Amino acid sequence: MEPPTGFYAIWSFVLFLPFFIGLWLLGHLKGAIFCPLVCLIMTIGNSAIIYSLWPIHCIWTYYCVVRSEKLGPSLKFVTCTFLLPLVLISWPVVGIVGSVIGGAAYGFFAPIFATFEAVEGGKENKLLHCFIDGTWTTILKTFDIVKDVKNECYDTYFSVMDDLLQPKLPDDKYYEIRLRYFPAAIVAAVLGIIVDMPAISAVAICKGPYMLFKGWNRLFHDLIGREGPFLETICVPFAGLAIILWPLAVVGAILASVLASFFLGAYAGLVAYQESSFLFGLGYIVAAVSLYDEYSNDILDLKEGSCFPRPRYRKNAESELKSLSKTPSRTNSLSKTKSLTKTLSGAISLKNNMAEFKAVELLNGLFKECHQLGESLITEGLIKYEDIQEAKSNKGGRVIRIGLPAYCLLKALLRSVKADSTGILISDDTELTTTNRPQEQFFEWFLNPLLIIKEQIKAENLSVSEEDYLGKLVLFNGDSNRVKNSLIVPGPESDRKRAELDALARRLQGITKFITRFPTYKRQFDLILNTLSDDLAEKHGASKIIRSKSAFPRILSLKSFKGKTSNNSGQESEHTIDLETSS
Repeated sequence: MEPPTGFYAIWSFVLFLPFFIGLWLLGHLKGAIFCPLVCLIMTIGNSAIIYSLWPIHCIWTYYCVVRSEKLGPSLKFVTCTFLLPLVLISWPVVGIVGSVIGGAAYGFFAPIFATFEAVEGGKENKLLHCFIDGTWTTILKTFDIVKDVKNECYDTYFSVMDDLLQPKLPDDKYYEIRLRYFPAAIVAAVLGIIVDMPAISAVAICKGPYMLFKGWNRLFHDLIGREGPFLETICVPFAGLAIILWPLAVVGAILASVLASFFLGAYAGLVAYQESSFLFGLGYIVAAVSLYDEYSNDILDLKEGSCFPRPRYRKNAESELKSLSKTPSRTNSLSKTKSLTKTLSGAISLKNNMAEFKAVELLNGLFKECHQLGESLITEGLIKYEDIQEAKSNKGGRVIRIGLPAYCLLKALLRSVKADSTGILISDDTELTTTNRPQEQFFEWFLNPLLIIKEQIKAENLSVSEEDYLGKLVLFNGDSNRVKNSLIVPGPESDRKRAELDALARRLQGITKFITRFPTYKRQFDLILNTLSDDLAEKHGASKIIRSKSAFPRILSLKSFKGKTSNNSGQESEHTIDLETSS
């Protein structure tokens, strides 16, 4: 759809303006009503969780650091003396302030966006949805956010601490610091903060007016021509807020630069420590201003380069180039500046440009695959009642919580190898590669290792029996008895082959354990866990659900059972309705 031009653009804008103002006022009214309630729920819930667990976090963190075999004596001393007190004291303050700000922002903006989404296609009685969308759903999602905070502060925290307490392998080296370079690093960090904070702040303030007028020029151009975000109704809140709040956005960008200048200056201490040279730390202090100036020029599409000097601050030129590659080049920066040009001026539909939502889509695809494979494994008898109960009791459950998602990832890797895919085949028609992956750093941490494992599996040239053996290793976490009893044919006879497959299984389980620490993972995986519990109870002829009393009462919806009962008889459909009402 091409945006209107000329007289039709002005006429389209005149007709669109009252419609937009009505939705805008309604959305703001709902936001003003629900903002205090959502902020109160999130603040009270998160505060109760953070403060109730804070003494345990303090004691257990010190215990794990002191008892860890992976940390050297000097590193333990510095961590316990300087780092842990700073982190543990600031954590409650940061958590509560973040809850207040996040709750207020979410409670205000979520109803506004839901109001504009209500007029999109695919909904009946759009007028009613304009009033009810973003009300009760915002409250429910707020409780979900509090649950995610609880999972992070309890399950994820203790999972990370358990890794710290793992014994060190005989051939592994522990992490240690060189104390003799520590004073020079501290002095370099302090000097970097003193010099770079005012210098970088001055550069940011000088470029603020240019950013203000350039952004307004682009946004007003799109408003008059009904281009970019104004072409789609769902995008209008973003553009309207951008026009009104653009000065605040510029001020926020300047304040963010001032805050970032603290860490950029403190990085001089790390450079001095890594290079074992105080002079190189001083060189970085001077070069940091040039690095920021060039970065800001790329963002604002100004002249490439910087007028500030950039002395050498690395002994190895390759390491310096590697650190410079972390700052965006002109080519990379164009994609960012087009967030102010193409994304706001090109006729792009948010429905077709869902890059920021791919992360959620990938996790949902993993959950769906876990549900389907879990049902088939229950049918085959590989997943037992004890596995479900162990996972629901939060006392382990590695077969379900780690083995099952790792088994799903292995199936995707094997599917990709057989299809000779350059990436990972999420499904038959969806391929995940390094070019279309989500931009979140979280996905970069595990996508590249998965691609390496895929190439290693491809190099192994596994037979059908070896694939089955590897799958059972991944699913049962190396439990030799269960692996042996579940194999259709014996595993590989070669000890070397077995060792290689064992190593692949351990790496895949380690990546999966990292994925399970994603904030929303546990809450959504508990839904699958209870679904599998119901399937197992039904398989054994139980009349009612074998379900433990958990903190997640909203477990299953009727929709999730419809997909399953469509393959069964009508009698089971009645059983589904009874389960839904009983929950």
